[in-house]
Amino acid sequence: MSRTPHTQAIQSAHSNAWVVQTWLSWVLAVGVTSMGVWFLPVDGWMKAFLGMGMLFTVGSTFSLAKTVRDVHEQQRIVSRIDEARMTKLLAEVDPLSPKL
Repeated sequence: MSRTPHTQAIQSAHSNAWVVQTWLSWVLAVGVTSMGVWFLPVDGWMKAFLGMGMLFTVGSTFSLAKTVRDVHEQQRIVSRIDEARMTKLLAEVDPLSPKL
């Protein structure tokens, strides 16, 4: 079965450089923010509050990214199933196809 270019999106794998850059930027962002909170000239409970907020933000970001990815993959699967059903339906009613 051949696929037309507009119906099948091709997703290439991430390069190693991209993966390393992504992890380094994440580690740097969390590290620098943590250092900023640590060295703030405020009471310990304020630092704890800011640190807790940062941890919740990081955790929520991972959850959001996973949810967005899962929703996108689910829509892609449903789209492919609908495409397969339409192709089968069109093949069944195609007047130019040879009858067996």
